[in-house]
This record gives sequence, C-alpha cells and structure tokens, in this order.
Amino acid sequence: YQRDVDRIVYCKSFRRLKHKTQVFLAPSGDHYRTRLTHTLEVAQIARTIARALQLNEDLTEAIALGHDLGHTPFGHAGERALNSLCSCGFTHYVRTVEKIEKNGAGLNLTDEVKNGILCHTKGEEAYTLEGQIIRIADKIAYINHDIDDAIRSGVISAEDLPEEAIRVFGSTHRMR
Repeated sequence: YQRDVDRIVYCKSFRRLKHKTQVFLAPSGDHYRTRLTHTLEVAQIARTIARALQLNEDLTEAIALGHDLGHTPFGHAGERALNSLCSCGFTHYVRTVEKIEKNGAGLNLTDEVKNGILCHTKGEEAYTLEGQIIRIADKIAYINHDIDDAIRSGVISAEDLPEEAIRVFGSTHRMR
C-alpha cells in the first residue's frame, strides 16, 4: 500500500488539490483550507484512528490521500451535475485515477485502495475497515475545519455555535 501512497502523492491530480478551495472561494490569506490541506488532515485523522484500532496504516493513508483526487469545482454537487450531463457518467475518482492519470493508463492502485476511495462518501460501504475509516475521518475533518475557517473569516463567531454541539464536541478546535 506504500506504493499506492507514492503513486497518489506524485501524480498531477494530487498537486492540483492545492488550487481548489475547500469551502471559501478565493479567500484572502493563506490560513484557509484548500482541498490539499483538507486531504492531509483527513490522512492524519485516519492514521490515528487506524493506529488505535491496530489496522493497516499504509492502506488507510493511501485511501485518505486519494479520496478527493479529481474533485470538480463545487465538490460532490459539481460531480452530480457532470454525471447528469455525461452520457458515460462521471465519478471524480474513476475518471481521474483510472482514465486520466499517466496519459490514460491510470495510477494502477490496489483494489482495496480503489474501493476505499470510491466508497468514501454516502452509499456503498467500503469492504475494508480502513476504507470505512475514511468516511468518518473525512466528516471529522470537514465539519471541524469548516467551523474553524468560518470563524476565522468572520462569517460566524464561536458564540453562534449551538450549545448542544459545544457541549458534545467542545468549544475550541483542539477540543473538537
């Protein structure tokens, strides 16, 4: 699975994640999440969970690093729009990882990594526990980091967060 990590990290689609914003369009300043920083944060959260459960950390990391490759603008909503327009369908992972990368040859990832990437959102569950972790780690990352970015931008303040959420998850980034 370490070979899959290398193939993902060194592919063009991975580098392109740095230019895609996570939530805020063209934010001023360099403290807001991009799709790349989000992906790295998901990988760290996922590795921590995998380590605690004594699962394969390399497999978990490969899936986490590849989970957003080829994402369209506007995330999954953009993907649904393209899917409805393309006669052959459009799935960011399949299109990018298996057809676009390496001049059409794809990244040649293992089945476990491909399945984990494909199943990281709603719908079918990944067939490995490592793949199932990514869905959870992705949610932890985007919910917490979207709150952090929204507070940083002034869209909301910490006082705007629901009391129940603060009680359950904590009032600071570190606690959440």
